[in-house]
Amino acid sequence: MGKGKSDLSLPLTELEDYGRRLRSVKTRLNHTKKLFESYKDDIGDGKVNDALDDFESNWEDGREDITRQLDALADMSDTVVREFRKLDDDLAKKVDEAVKTEDRRGPRQQRPE
Repeated sequence: MGKGKSDLSLPLTELEDYGRRLRSVKTRLNHTKKLFESYKDDIGDGKVNDALDDFESNWEDGREDITRQLDALADMSDTVVREFRKLDDDLAKKVDEAVKTEDRRGPRQQRPE
């Protein structure tokens, strides 16, 4: 074991942010149709708009699978953070209890070697 350094550490803040970013990607993926529609009048050319509609239709086929996978990854990230914090809290409580028990017993006696 390292001196005063944890043997196990996880970047919990980064994992929390990872889940939020995945959900943001999912939201943006699901708004392509609205985005394309918002530029319809600016584009003007019917062929371009038709191509964008075709892209949106084809994109919709694979989008559901991608969004399910994004949700699963975000949920896994949330679970890792939640469970690691729970474990960390449980271990901290056990250490506190052990220290309190030690304090009630008094100073430790050294054993002969």
